[in-house]
Amino acid sequence: MARKIDDDLSADKVQRACFSIGTSNSLLSTVIFQTSIANMYFDNAKVDIVFALSAEHHFDDETFQGGRDVITAGVSAVKASVKLENFFTGRQTLGRVFHTLQDFYSHSNWVELGNTAPYSTLIQPDQPLENLAGPSTPTCRNCRGGNCDDNLLPDLLQQGLLTSGYFNIFSPAKPAGKCSHGGSFDQTSKQDPVGGISKDHVASSHGSLHHIAADLAVDATMELLEDIRVAIGDKNFLRLVGLSQSSVLCFVIDTTGSMSNDIAEAKRVSFDIIDRKRESQHEPSAYILVPFNDPGFGPLMKTTNADLFKESINKLSASGGGDTPELCFSGLQLALTAVPPSSEIFVFTDAPAKDAHLKNTITALIESTKSVVTFMLTDVLSSRRRRRDVHGVTPRSMSQSDAQLYRDLAQASGGQAIEVTKSNLFLATSVIEDSSASAVVTVFQIVRNPGRPDHFTFTVDGSLRNMTTYITGASSLTFSLTSSTGGVIVSQIKSSSQSNGPLASFTTVGNLRRLSINTDNQTGLWEISVNSNNPYSVKVTGQSSVNFIYNLVEAHEGAHGDFSLQKGRPLSGGNASLMVTVTGSDTVKVTEVTLFDSSGPTEVLGGGNFLVSFNGVPAGGFVVRLRGQYNSSTSMSTLNSFQRQASTQIKTSSISVTAQVNNTNIEPGSTISIPFTVAITTNGVVNNTATGTFTVRSNNDRSYASTSPSTITVAAGSGGKANGTVTLTVPVSAASGTDVTLTIEAENAAATDINYVVIWFSVAAKVTDVNRPVCQVVSISGICPASSSLCASSQWQFSVNLTDGINGTGIVSITIRQGNGTLNTSRVIGVDGENITLAIYRASCCSQNVVLAAVDRVGNVGTCVGRASTSTTTTTPITTGANVTHVLAVNPAAPVTTVNTTSTGGHTLSISHCLCISVVVSLLWK
Repeated sequence: MARKIDDDLSADKVQRACFSIGTSNSLLSTVIFQTSIANMYFDNAKVDIVFALSAEHHFDDETFQGGRDVITAGVSAVKASVKLENFFTGRQTLGRVFHTLQDFYSHSNWVELGNTAPYSTLIQPDQPLENLAGPSTPTCRNCRGGNCDDNLLPDLLQQGLLTSGYFNIFSPAKPAGKCSHGGSFDQTSKQDPVGGISKDHVASSHGSLHHIAADLAVDATMELLEDIRVAIGDKNFLRLVGLSQSSVLCFVIDTTGSMSNDIAEAKRVSFDIIDRKRESQHEPSAYILVPFNDPGFGPLMKTTNADLFKESINKLSASGGGDTPELCFSGLQLALTAVPPSSEIFVFTDAPAKDAHLKNTITALIESTKSVVTFMLTDVLSSRRRRRDVHGVTPRSMSQSDAQLYRDLAQASGGQAIEVTKSNLFLATSVIEDSSASAVVTVFQIVRNPGRPDHFTFTVDGSLRNMTTYITGASSLTFSLTSSTGGVIVSQIKSSSQSNGPLASFTTVGNLRRLSINTDNQTGLWEISVNSNNPYSVKVTGQSSVNFIYNLVEAHEGAHGDFSLQKGRPLSGGNASLMVTVTGSDTVKVTEVTLFDSSGPTEVLGGGNFLVSFNGVPAGGFVVRLRGQYNSSTSMSTLNSFQRQASTQIKTSSISVTAQVNNTNIEPGSTISIPFTVAITTNGVVNNTATGTFTVRSNNDRSYASTSPSTITVAAGSGGKANGTVTLTVPVSAASGTDVTLTIEAENAAATDINYVVIWFSVAAKVTDVNRPVCQVVSISGICPASSSLCASSQWQFSVNLTDGINGTGIVSITIRQGNGTLNTSRVIGVDGENITLAIYRASCCSQNVVLAAVDRVGNVGTCVGRASTSTTTTTPITTGANVTHVLAVNPAAPVTTVNTTSTGGHTLSISHCLCISVVVSLLWK
């Protein structure tokens, strides 16, 4: 029976339910969840472009075996990615799998056969595909007068044979008597039998069944998600779909000899955050640490275990160095490819980057992931010779040009370059604690380079709490802050100071001024005036559930009208489209979405709530700013208005770089080729007469063997384009689930313009174990009373043998999916050499049903279902779920190993179902 979807269900409601956040006034950020949903949506839609002509990716041309192979290989890759905590690439694959699975119900005759439940065999590769129409079996007749309601042959329906439509945009050829997909793009539908059986839209050939097919696709997707959830566990499932209330804590730390104080401060602030937030909803969702020096960097440490992170950072020690430059960007590259999108990374160093050639790669990763990078720079501009410190190491110095490289990256990401002395670093790390708070939003941010005196306004709305302003600049910089009610705070020139007042308390340390603002009863328009002729930055943040996400998108041509993510930078002078989603509230109205020039007053204005179009975007750097108002307001007054600003800077380019990748899952030991195209554009359009030579760089974060041209030339008569190829070789030893990030860059000869494409791959070994663990009931003991009032005084026991077979990969976990009892397991060796897990479940008679799930090493899931015997039961209950095979004979002489895995309490399914529905509905939004 199809599940009814609650139309009122939203991402906000799902996340509040999952994290037990009751009231709508409680702080909640759904940015990660909404971003994850958007990414899966875009990868879902992308299948219609990348695999447009692949029959198996759409279940066209009766390719049922091929379509199932696409699904099951994809699901295996998702599980492998999650096993290594590579959730981003897992979502990427999952989105594509969804498309193929959902297409089955609109492209086949499953609905027409009268089925009301999903075809579960599509996600169970150990089960046979049955009742398929043969290659020579006629399946359709001509539609009559454009009406295709009864074009499936009666014999086909009576025999219950499964078929799908043929599709080809170039040729009308198809096997005799076979159905077509249908539609104006399908040339086969013009050949007898004409017409089609598609249910893609209500206007399709079988459009009257569109809603039924869509409902079955929803149920099938939920079934698939439930299989993944059982295989990877509840916590990892939440992370896979982006249901995390907190961000990651990520440090990239220079470990050379002069960094002892910095390392000690990184330990202090991270330990403080961990100890305050441990086992709370606001505990960081993951901990990432990347050390670097010269000649080494890494290894990257990524964990959800706070104690492991503490142990790793405790092991860091300052040693070596002396030649000053260090491999900072190599370490930062590892971090950028490991953190989830929209994360914040903190870099600690007192030395210039030896690998400055990676700046463009770092910029590309920042822009692609919308990550924020803040640099904690110590002892910048120390030009005089210093005595050795207590560790016998001469402190290093960093020139203005060295520091500017870090400032540029901080500006591109929306982070900060904080420059302090080592002795005062502890006063500046409060920014790390600020960023670890929940639901942090950026209200306003600006960089002035070159600097000039200026005034800036920002709107404070009633949802904002704990507002903080950060101003960085030269020591001579002064500022004033004016509240909406006229209160004023004026800064004084001091190298280090702390003060408190009714409007704000602020700290000055190094180049940083941090103001903790009191906004009580002072909503409305605030103003900051900065007086400085040197470069400076201003950033205003707060905590609020109301935020937004955006993506640069390109519209698909074709029947479905979907969108795909725009890769790289938008083209100078061309048109740009933003897909914008407001998160955290259903009661706000978007009034303006603006591209705000971060280096000057130029604004390019667009309108619309969700899809915003900008015409003729000029060359330069921009950030996205959103304004709106609460719907309850009766006017456009400032009191009811709000504003938010994206952190990451958008830069335009007159260079177009595109790459076409048919499969982002690659096998260990294989080499793939990635063709790419570089084009010269004018006003967003390829200039057919343009010529030029470009420097090409390709880089991957795993240091896998790779080849690429060093330059590429757009020659006369080439239509303004040039083609090249990058190869990437994955080692045989690469673990399945490993992610690889490849960046391809093209820079003009003058080194004044650059564009790039970033591609994420996932290593996916071919899975040969497709069989689910099997279950055999040993016994059900204990008789439960018929009266529920007497259940507490009685218990029952359910005993089963589970195995993955001699050739299986082995059972790695057995969990209680339903039931409120305890589970004990032990292992023995069967007479055939099989590893057998003995599972004994005990429960009160108040909990008379149990579902056990067994998962093997590659994520195949088998289930055992048991029911207690009652005083009125006449037959022994039969377990179902996992495959039941021969009775397993146990070798009594084999050694027994007790595993001591005991689970208490039951498993509640309501939240998981809620999650699945929310994700599915959002994905089906297109």
